[in-house]
Amino acid sequence: MTERAPEILSPEAHPRGVATFFLRQWPYFIMLLLALFGVAYTSVTRQGMTTYWIVLAPIFGLISIAAGWPEAETAEEKWRLVRTQTLHWGAVLAAMCLIFIGDVKQMMNSDSSALTVLTVLALGSFTAGVHAEAWRVSLVGVLLGLAVPAIAWLEESTLLIMLIVAVIAALGAFIFLRDHKPA
Repeated sequence: MTERAPEILSPEAHPRGVATFFLRQWPYFIMLLLALFGVAYTSVTRQGMTTYWIVLAPIFGLISIAAGWPEAETAEEKWRLVRTQTLHWGAVLAAMCLIFIGDVKQMMNSDSSALTVLTVLALGSFTAGVHAEAWRVSLVGVLLGLAVPAIAWLEESTLLIMLIVAVIAALGAFIFLRDHKPA
């Protein structure tokens, strides 16, 4: 333990910087961006993206396996990781497919189905991270879960937000023009 301490604490062992951080964490940022893109695209176009969400679940599964791989030391643990993650993400995929069944889909608009799928994806990511002992995958699940009510609030409050921005812009323009009045 003491032999590794200087290596762990040395500045060369942990390069600093935002770019390095993003390079080391890119799979998790991709997970967040892909999920949020799906909701945003659905919200703007008002079209369901069934295929997109169904393709996204296996991608999340592969990232979860890759994240848990270093924690699995033996071949048996690696096989167990692959098996449990495959079953887990298969169940998430099945839940998503239930949302996209014709009768269910007719009861929800595209926004609500996208938020429902995002909720399923958030829960799936969180539990996949717990089972794979990959806290970053669980963190993605928590962030996606927190995004669900935030997105719903933003969609409901768009007009209010635009009004606030317009008032702030008008006040800013008034102050700017008042201070730069020709003498």
